[in-house]
Amino acid sequence: MTHLKLGKLPDRTPSKITITVSADLSQALQDYAAIYRQTYGESETVAELIPFMLAEFLESDRAFAKARKEGLPTASVTEKSRSRPGSGSE
Repeated sequence: MTHLKLGKLPDRTPSKITITVSADLSQALQDYAAIYRQTYGESETVAELIPFMLAEFLESDRAFAKARKEGLPTASVTEKSRSRPGSGSE
């Protein structure tokens, strides 16, 4: 049996998500869903898997966890990009 980093999804109320991804990423996500189905014997859509994949990614990112524990920056990413030279705000 294949051991995926993402465990079997818990029972939940379905939700809808819409994102735009590259063709390569779309294929990789479809492949992951197929391997998930083969591993657990249950079919889950890519849209159902993505929130759990993102949560697993964030939970396993130690630098993110450390930065979050130390406090979030006060300026948003959008504000920082506006003040950067060459960002189109000049």
